[in-house]
Amino acid sequence: MLVHLAKVAIMFGRKSSGGSYEKMRSEYYLDMENPFCPQVTKQIHEHEQESELREQMSGYKRMRRQHQKQLIALENKLKAEMDEHRLKLQKEVETQANNAYIELEKLAKRHAVQTEKEMKTALADEKKFQQQIVAQQKKELTTFLDNQKKQYKLCKEKIKEEMNEDHSTPKKEKQERLSKHKENMQHSQAEEEAHLLAQQRVFYERNCRAFKRKVMIKRHDVEQEQIREELNKKKTQKEMEHAMLIRHDESTQELEQRQLKTLQKLRMDLIRLQHQTELENQIEYNNRRERELHRKHVLELRQQPKNLKVLELQIKKQFQDTCKVQTKQYKALRHHQMEVTPKAEHKTVLKALKDEQTRKLAILAEQYEQSINEMMASQALRLDEAQEAECQALRQQLQQEMELLNAYQSKIKMQTEAQHEREQQKLEQKVSLRRAHLEQKIEEELGSLQKERTDRIKHLLDRQEREIDSFDMESMRQGFGNLGTLDFPKDDYR
Repeated sequence: MLVHLAKVAIMFGRKSSGGSYEKMRSEYYLDMENPFCPQVTKQIHEHEQESELREQMSGYKRMRRQHQKQLIALENKLKAEMDEHRLKLQKEVETQANNAYIELEKLAKRHAVQTEKEMKTALADEKKFQQQIVAQQKKELTTFLDNQKKQYKLCKEKIKEEMNEDHSTPKKEKQERLSKHKENMQHSQAEEEAHLLAQQRVFYERNCRAFKRKVMIKRHDVEQEQIREELNKKKTQKEMEHAMLIRHDESTQELEQRQLKTLQKLRMDLIRLQHQTELENQIEYNNRRERELHRKHVLELRQQPKNLKVLELQIKKQFQDTCKVQTKQYKALRHHQMEVTPKAEHKTVLKALKDEQTRKLAILAEQYEQSINEMMASQALRLDEAQEAECQALRQQLQQEMELLNAYQSKIKMQTEAQHEREQQKLEQKVSLRRAHLEQKIEEELGSLQKERTDRIKHLLDRQEREIDSFDMESMRQGFGNLGTLDFPKDDYR
């Protein structure tokens, strides 16, 4: 191409400097470039990229807010569930306490009715026992008086027979002796009757006293049976309460474990979703960066012929300027040769000068053509190397960003797992401590209940012992002796 331009320069050297033609070609190519269009395209691409980034970041923020809302909603739901569970357990405890109170009230009323019935029965039995003794003693007294009458009659008839056989004793003396004997017998029988009545009175009082003692012992047995029944009932109720509390603790522990697993599962699911979204965004970002770089390289490749054309025009302009200089030198040399050369040799000299000029311009054109080729090859190689370097740099950058993202996500996952482990340990410590407090409470309440049982039974036995001792001392003071060994007859009404 430069050889052709050199010939054109030689042909039109005198008429034109050669710049107008190259100027028109340069202006033509420069007009074809229109530098405003790539700038607008670049701004449009940048605006689209910013819009995509804003939309991506906005979506990411919306996702994070939505995840936070889901966690808060789940926490509120689990808290409401736990509150409902605890309220249910509290109601069950209150129901158990009310039922226990009602059962103890019923037992106390039944014991009161039983005591009242035992008292009435004891009074009726005592009255019946007294009536039995009185009836028996009346019968004994009647039999005793009948025997006295018979004995008195027999003695009277015997004395009369003896007196009738004694004819030597005057009648008056016999009457006196009979009267005196009657008087002695009546006195003796009166004393025997009084002695029998005294014995019956002592027997009556002693047996009534002994009966009261046995009634008191029976009442003591009933009291012991009632207090043992009450204490056994309290123990049974307390054991049922403790079993219920242990069941409540186990159900609460199960609910806490289930809620913790539910919360941690949601948290891990949301983190996995977030990491997946971050990874997808990063991949999309990487693809967009690669597309942008590819688009940039394509534009550079499209732009390269224009840039090379500009450089080529610059080289051609340099070649044209060199041609102008050589043309001026040729003109000066030709003018000088024309002056010093004879006229007959002008044609030969001009032809030799023209050939020399053509040869030099051809060599110069080849040199510039080679420069253009080397420049184009160099620019193409430089562009390929620059683009490859940019691709390599971008790949390294994206790889580093992906590694940083993976490291960050791994760190978040490890932190979350560590948090879950701490939450699990905290819950286990809480459950263990609560169970220890419950077991300590159960042990203390059982100990308190056993102490109450021991104290109340001891207090009852001491009071009953004092009552027995006081009763026996009063019996001894009244002269009845030890009533505990007194046996009642087999035909006792009881």
